[in-house]
Amino acid sequence: MILDESDASDRRTLAELRADPHIEVIDRWDEQKANAQSVLPPLAPEIMAESKRWAFYPWRKTVVSILGPRSFRALRLDRNRNLITGSEQDRLSRLKIGVVGLSVGHAVAHMLATQGLCGTLRLADFDTLEVSNLNRVPATVFDLGVNKATVAARRIAELDPYLPVEVNTSGLSAAAMDAFLDGLDILVEECDSLDMKVGVRLAARARHIPVLMATSDRGLVDIERFDMDPSRPILHGLLGDIDLDELSGLSNREKLPYILRLFDIQGLSTRSAASLVEIEQTLATWPQLASEVSLGATAVCEAVRRIGLNEPLASGRVRIDVGQALDRVAEPAPHDESSPSGADCAMAAEPPESAAHLIVAAAANRAPSAANNQPWHIETDPNSVTIELSTEHVATLDVDYRASAVAVGAAWFNARVAAAKHGVLGPADIAGHGHRLSAVVKLADGGDPNLARLYEPMWLRETNRHRGAAVALEDGVAASLEAVAAAEGARLQLLTGADEIADVASIFAASDRVRYLTQHMHAEMLSEIRWPTTDSMESGIDMRSLEMDRWELTGFNIARRPDVIRKLAEWEAGAGLGNYTRARICASSGFGVVSIQGDTLADYARGGSAMEAVWITAQHLGLAVQPLAPVFLYARNDDELRGLSPDFAAHLGSLQERLRALTHTRADESHVLLFRFSHAPKTSVRSLRRSLGTVSAAAMTGSG
Repeated sequence: MILDESDASDRRTLAELRADPHIEVIDRWDEQKANAQSVLPPLAPEIMAESKRWAFYPWRKTVVSILGPRSFRALRLDRNRNLITGSEQDRLSRLKIGVVGLSVGHAVAHMLATQGLCGTLRLADFDTLEVSNLNRVPATVFDLGVNKATVAARRIAELDPYLPVEVNTSGLSAAAMDAFLDGLDILVEECDSLDMKVGVRLAARARHIPVLMATSDRGLVDIERFDMDPSRPILHGLLGDIDLDELSGLSNREKLPYILRLFDIQGLSTRSAASLVEIEQTLATWPQLASEVSLGATAVCEAVRRIGLNEPLASGRVRIDVGQALDRVAEPAPHDESSPSGADCAMAAEPPESAAHLIVAAAANRAPSAANNQPWHIETDPNSVTIELSTEHVATLDVDYRASAVAVGAAWFNARVAAAKHGVLGPADIAGHGHRLSAVVKLADGGDPNLARLYEPMWLRETNRHRGAAVALEDGVAASLEAVAAAEGARLQLLTGADEIADVASIFAASDRVRYLTQHMHAEMLSEIRWPTTDSMESGIDMRSLEMDRWELTGFNIARRPDVIRKLAEWEAGAGLGNYTRARICASSGFGVVSIQGDTLADYARGGSAMEAVWITAQHLGLAVQPLAPVFLYARNDDELRGLSPDFAAHLGSLQERLRALTHTRADESHVLLFRFSHAPKTSVRSLRRSLGTVSAAAMTGSG
């Protein structure tokens, strides 16, 4: 309430306030008048002649003397000149600006008022102020429990009692939306609700009102000039053609991928991106800092100034990253902005029907291997096919070439299947010494009906990473798979109990966390992924084959960032990094462990043969099969565990012991590979292979 001493009614009200012992009276009008007289050039006589005013603040039980409206404004905004000229200030004072969401929006609204960038403010928020808001909302403990819009309006009134501020404390329903937006020149949207973000933009676009938004992370600012382009998609089209009614029906978890689309995952600060992994783990909600909120308010105010003064300002998005700027204080070196070129995607064409020995070699080349690294050299002639272990493509997890030996054994099994089908299966053997390993199939008249019947299923074998469903295994399936493993000299331990599978899931989730948080393993993991638009697909894991939903892909894109991973490691956090594998194991019908007696490379190769036999048979029986290898799978002692991850060696050893106990693995047995079996749709894409490295006939490429 503003009281004018020259008005008789106001004088009576002022007298009543002065008489109230609970009302404080503050009178510094003489100081204000003297300050006004020092303005250059001097204020016009009619402005200086304004009568004395009094502002009453009921929430403070205080009456304060102030200059008249024109002299107060001239003095208060005097220090804006010439950053904002007097004429520009007059133009800006005609703007009506709405602010929705008064946590971050509080700083925006207050700065708009402070700089005199508007003539009317309209504020909307249904929420009340809590202690946890005080890390970024410039309020006080006296404001706790008060509506946030009211808190902001009071603070603005104490700054400029003449500025009209309209307050909506009940939220923006469809009916209230019309009244709130009516007559606005600019809308600032800073609410938490995705539904509201979409709803207010649709309504603002219909009225040709530009929308501004600041996100308190690395100074992200969004500008949508619906006044210039009313056909522009809301939120830059990042949400696609989303329907508001459909959006309103989604759960918070279902909305999160949409929200993260808006915030540019790769552009998030390391701490913010890493914190996303911790939400609902060690954090209740998204963290924010007052400094970032203030930075966002600064950017929004500059955008308002440009719009209000009709200066160039396009729709789009920009980051004003103070931290990044400070990192460049010390004489920045020239920076090459060129983008790396994509990898060569050319691959040899698949040949037509070939001689039997070439088909056998192609079948061997179709075998699975860790990360599809194909660690073999295949030599063939009409009398034999020889598969030799190659150390050319070895990764950290391939401890002492044991994973490579498993792959050689799988290739050997495939070669035997193809030879049996074509009636040329002769003697077959695996021989190894030290790190040398070879698997040979002699080609001569002969066959094996049990192997031959797996020929077509062998070509169809694939890794199925769909989550699937935990439908109980049919009668006889477990016995069939166990028999197949035994026929190859190995043992299959099958777990089907929900509690057992949940325990396995927790072990694998913990192992995945270690793989992410160990720098060299994280880098190797990312190097194994192939992106169809940029990478050659002859080796590695096709990104599409991971069968990630939008939520999982969002998490993966965050976890790709080394800086995020380093921060999670620093925080000793990242439990959510294992959620992808945990969810899939928990959705399994069964979990299988192939074990072999012995620990030489030849033993692991024989185990690989059994592994491939189980895999092909399980898929032929209608199961979706996904191989799984924890970080510690091929480590056999403490030194090898330390070689995997020095910081997590003891933890990996504990996980290894838990898994061996859970799967009833005997002391003389080595784990070859682990499987999850489920019921799932067909895979989206099958892996490719390199062309055969050393073949006496034309090179060929297997695919599937």
